[in-house]
Amino acid sequence: MTTLSLRVGTLSWRLRLRGVAVSLIGLALIVLLMAMNMRIGEIPMTLPEVISGTFDVNSAAHFVIMELRLPRALTGALVGAALALSGAIIQSIARNPLASPEILGVTTGASVTVVAGVVAGGSVYGGASGLLATVGIPALALLGALVGAAVVYGLAWRRGLDGYRLVLVGIGVAAVFTNIKFWLLTVGDVNDTGRAMVWISGSLNGRGWEHVLPTALALAVLVPLTLLGTRSLDALRFGDDTVTALGVRTNLARALMILAAVLLAAVATASAGPIAFVALSSPQIALRITRSAQPPLLCSAVVGAVLTTAADLIARTAFSPLELPVGIVTAVLGAPYLIHLIWRSRK
Repeated sequence: MTTLSLRVGTLSWRLRLRGVAVSLIGLALIVLLMAMNMRIGEIPMTLPEVISGTFDVNSAAHFVIMELRLPRALTGALVGAALALSGAIIQSIARNPLASPEILGVTTGASVTVVAGVVAGGSVYGGASGLLATVGIPALALLGALVGAAVVYGLAWRRGLDGYRLVLVGIGVAAVFTNIKFWLLTVGDVNDTGRAMVWISGSLNGRGWEHVLPTALALAVLVPLTLLGTRSLDALRFGDDTVTALGVRTNLARALMILAAVLLAAVATASAGPIAFVALSSPQIALRITRSAQPPLLCSAVVGAVLTTAADLIARTAFSPLELPVGIVTAVLGAPYLIHLIWRSRK
């Protein structure tokens, strides 16, 4: 495969031209899908009206686009990129194509704390206090995601971290968290649990700049750091003895990359809920498109953004005027396609 060497000071990267081309095409698709998303709403717009309204600050369309539609579109793209990048890191470390943030307790931990908060204080989160409804649920989700990941990491640690043990412990902890979540939904008020179910399904409805900025900041900080750790990530797909011989501190490298994956998934889940299958399927789609040895980080992020943005477009138009949670669409699209990819690779 054709590669391009890039060196900055003492750092160097080998860029696969196929991956670069896929990323550029994906970015163009993201822009197009976001523009199509911003056409949809109570006030329909054409693409020229969307473009002119974005830059014309004196038009009525400018407020609708900049305050209502653009934040939702950006949140979807950024959340998809963060989840996919997190999934690519975890799959590379675990050496398992079925690994995802769910097995680290991130999404399930966030779901438990959000459902507990909504069930315990339903009148607060669903009532007149809009500030608490906006700030409280993302904060609960972020806390639960970090606590869930800490529990999985602590139980999986045995004088080091093994990818296979991490997957097994993660599946067990996720099952416990899932049953706690269902128990809370059972004992809660039906109105409160209904609101919680919308969040659990993964939804971009009502997303604003307060959801865009944390996700964008997390990506701005963590994407360069994960790219700097690409060499360690490449080495981690070999056995521990080989990795040590290559001069990589195995436990430290795994811990740092897992921390980055947890933070990415936690911020994304706090912004839009646990959107299903994006972190699981996007890295595998990117891997097969680029024909790489393991999930490519940047291409996975681009594929995740495309998948989430396209799913949001389908969620808003398939049963119009009824809007589906975007997580339902990603599950419907992602699961069969992932099964197809696995079946095709085995064949």
